[in-house]
This record gives sequence, C-alpha cells and structure tokens, in this order.
Amino acid sequence: MSARINTTIEEREQGRVARITIDNPGKINVIGTDAMRAIIAALTEVSADPALRAVVLAGAGDRAFIGGVDINEMSALTPATGRALIELLHGVSVAVQACPVPVIARLQGYTLGGGLEIAAACDMRIAAEGSKFGMPETRIGIPSVIEAALLPQLIGWGRTRRILFTGEIFGADKAEAWGLVEEVVPAAGLDAAIERVLADILACGPRAIRLQKRLMQQWEELPPSKAVAAGIDCFEESWRDPEPARMMAAFLAAKRKG
Repeated sequence: MSARINTTIEEREQGRVARITIDNPGKINVIGTDAMRAIIAALTEVSADPALRAVVLAGAGDRAFIGGVDINEMSALTPATGRALIELLHGVSVAVQACPVPVIARLQGYTLGGGLEIAAACDMRIAAEGSKFGMPETRIGIPSVIEAALLPQLIGWGRTRRILFTGEIFGADKAEAWGLVEEVVPAAGLDAAIERVLADILACGPRAIRLQKRLMQQWEELPPSKAVAAGIDCFEESWRDPEPARMMAAFLAAKRKG
C-alpha cells in the first residue's frame, strides 16, 4: 500500500501552521513515487498561502518518520527509471527548502535513507528519545546521493563518511551530539517541544521570518563576502514594510509599561 500524505491546517492568532504527515506505518512510512509526488504537491500548496507561518513534517505513528524509499519499487529500477526516481526524491527536498517559512521535522522511530535526506533539508529537526538514524544505502548496493550532500555541513565530513561507508544505524543521543538534530526529548514530550518552537516562531515578525529563511538559503550558496552583501540587501528590504517599525514600537511601549 502506498503511503498516504495527510495535510492539516491549524488556524492560530498569528497565522496558520500546516502539518504534513506521511502515513504508511505498517511499512515504517516508506515512500514511493506516488508518495513523493504527493509530498511535493502538499508542500507546494501550503507554501502558496500568504498566512502560513510554519510547517511540521511528520510520520504517522511512533515507528518512523520516513523509513526510506520503498525497496520493492527500487529493486525493479533501470538506469533511466533510477534517475527519474532519485530526481523525484530530490524534488521533495527542494520543495521543503523552497517553502518560504520554517519546516520542522518531527522525528520519532526510524529516519533512514531518503527519510534522513528529507529531514536534513528541513530547517529544524526535533527527535524523540529512542529514535534511530542511518543511511543504509550501501548495504543494498547503491550509494547515498542527493541531500546526503547536506550532511557534512551538519555533522562534518568524517562522520558523514562513517555513516555512508558503514550504513551504521545510530541513536538520538549521538544524532544530537553530532549536530544532526537540534533537540532530543522524551517521546511523550515530542509534540510539546515542537509546540514551544512554533510559539517562538509565531512570536516573530512573519515577514522577517520569510526574509530570514530566504537569506539563509543564500548564505548556504554564497562565499562570505557575498553572503554579507546579501544580508545588507535583505536588511534594506525589511524596511520596505511597516513590520519593523510596528514591532519595535510595540516592544518599546511594553518596555515602558514594564
């Protein structure tokens, strides 16, 4: 059975929060081409909402975030269909990165292979204790590619080589120590931890957050001198909207009252 992709929209006082859930718990939420297309479509749809403030990407149940790409489908690939599939999987990460607001990965159970690549493309990763991570592609005869290229900037080259060359499955404590995830919490507190991050995001200026995400994407691609120049341009652009003046006035008024 193909994974279902479920989208829910939460109306908040400060805007909307989207939750996109990969639902194939009987197969640890593995995804195939149909699910990949559906994830891209869901992200594209919510990204078009000007009131969107954040997205939470999750796996259904407690067994996995995304357990990778369906090996039954991959086992029948040819060079041409293999290229098409991996380009589609890359398209999922591109849709995550193109989303104009922060995308938070809710990680519980297994996050493997393509699932870890999608998580790496997210802006933040919050994991439950007992979660397991790995890039086991070489154990089934293929290299780890596409967004595995993001891992060195998260965990360093040596650790990236280790997990790609060995296919090692490692736990949440190591993932946090290495910098792969930003926070590890008890499973019962996972949603509360995500809610705390969402509350902090929602307390910020919505336009400022969108500008910040766009700028950070530029930083990832630009040399330092051009990254600084892009930041100056971004700062100037922020003042083309009343948001900074309005929020600073509110801050100063609250400070005077306090």
